[in-house]
Amino acid sequence: MKDVVIIGSGAGGGPLALTLAGAGLEVLVLEKGPRYRPEEYVHDEVAMAAQSGFFAPTLAEDPHTVLFPGKDRAELTQLGWVACCVGGGTAHMGAYLYRFHPDDFRMRSRFGEYEGLEDWPFGYDQLEPYYTRAEWEVGVSGIAGANPFEGPRSRSYPMPPLASHPLSSCLDESCARLGLHAFPTPRAINSRPYQGRPACAYCRSCAGYGCAVGARGSTQAALLPRAEETGRCEVRSGAMVREITIGRAGRATGCIYLDEAGREIEVRARIVCVCCSAVESARLLLLSKSSRFPDGLANGSGLVGRHLQFHGVSTGEARFRHANHEGKRLSDPHPFLGRSVMDHYFLPRGVSDLSKGGLLRFGLPTAGPVAVGKNLARAGGSLAWGPELKRRIREYFCDYRTIYFEVFHDFIANAGTFVDLDPEVRDRWGLPVARIHLRPGEHQKAAGRWLVERGLEVLAGMGADELLPGACGDTSMFLVHGTCRAGSNPETSVLDGNCRAHEVPNLFVVDGSFMPTSGGAPPTLTILANSFRVADHIVRTAR
Repeated sequence: MKDVVIIGSGAGGGPLALTLAGAGLEVLVLEKGPRYRPEEYVHDEVAMAAQSGFFAPTLAEDPHTVLFPGKDRAELTQLGWVACCVGGGTAHMGAYLYRFHPDDFRMRSRFGEYEGLEDWPFGYDQLEPYYTRAEWEVGVSGIAGANPFEGPRSRSYPMPPLASHPLSSCLDESCARLGLHAFPTPRAINSRPYQGRPACAYCRSCAGYGCAVGARGSTQAALLPRAEETGRCEVRSGAMVREITIGRAGRATGCIYLDEAGREIEVRARIVCVCCSAVESARLLLLSKSSRFPDGLANGSGLVGRHLQFHGVSTGEARFRHANHEGKRLSDPHPFLGRSVMDHYFLPRGVSDLSKGGLLRFGLPTAGPVAVGKNLARAGGSLAWGPELKRRIREYFCDYRTIYFEVFHDFIANAGTFVDLDPEVRDRWGLPVARIHLRPGEHQKAAGRWLVERGLEVLAGMGADELLPGACGDTSMFLVHGTCRAGSNPETSVLDGNCRAHEVPNLFVVDGSFMPTSGGAPPTLTILANSFRVADHIVRTAR
């Protein structure tokens, strides 16, 4: 009998493991995927691609399906798959660790009734100490106070920001002329040696790749080894949990998982924590049916899988020809531009019927020739190949430098976007896969168009030769929230304010599933901070 079983080892599971084991509890972490060694994180674009099956499962083994409005049949997809390995999505994240704005916790109070907007059961002030703790536990590089729109903070970052490309000063100047406040992007990457891990090597294969040197603050590198060093935490990979078990008293008793050989193994534990990511956590609860919970565990309200949110994503880029910008050091090989802008987190009146904007992150694209070639072949609306494609590739790598931006903005929860179990498609274990019903809102498109224009203004102010708008209000592939909304009312939420299931007193869901709203910034730091917060609550109640 374990004190705690944690299902999933990413941003939700890692802080739980470190805190609970450090407090003296016996902890078992079950991870569906493998545990990679640092030397397996090669800079091979094909081997690390989404379709390769290295980080996320292939469509043949363990897909999701997605059903769009007006369609009769769901399609196989990797939408919503964050990762499937020890460390979860933190193993290959870009590591952009922003705090949410204080108003992200009170969206309904600020904006009123709109689609699925709701206030959080706690506020920024309650989470702030855990934001600080998360930044220091995983190691974040940045400058405290550089972002004037950030909420109050009780402590600075543990490390100064990463070094940046010379073009960053040009971007700073363009922002200043526009009255904007560019600040160094906070990243969970060591700018100097930290907690026994080395500083960043500034390779050109970062986001989307594993970190071979261990400079990224993934849970695999920064948290789980320290949990294991206590002697009270075991991380067991290759464990596909198919069911959370329930006793006659209505409490979780543990779980049943399939090992790599397909054998069923039962684990018994006093406390069960589900941290599989929003889509997969909802799927596991829905799979865990019993006479007490015929529609899925903790789903008496019918809300497990509801309020699913991704993230709004909008993009743009600019080209700077080497021949026209001799003083800007375009050919400098430094991989990071490292600047963000939060001035447009809220929209001016008239842009959309909801005045919520987002955060702009400016960067330099990775030099992966396969991805570049695919994008260039599709540029302009007609497919290019042969001499024309060769010309485009040669021009891209030799004649100009590209700066891009991506905008993180809210995906508003709505009745048409949710997760259930696919009635037809099974994974390689014979279990129903998660089916995603997807209906992005109109606000997402309206906000995206306006925010792309603002990003292009910054690039134009840098003297860009070409401006290229990209996606406007698209849906992110893997920033996933909701499905087990936290709140004080059991009729409108699945979890209470401490992420404990209303209907199962020793069951906690501690990943992005709990989030009532998605925020206008990447959620990873918020998930980490909330996990440390919930871990402290579990320690207090367990004692």
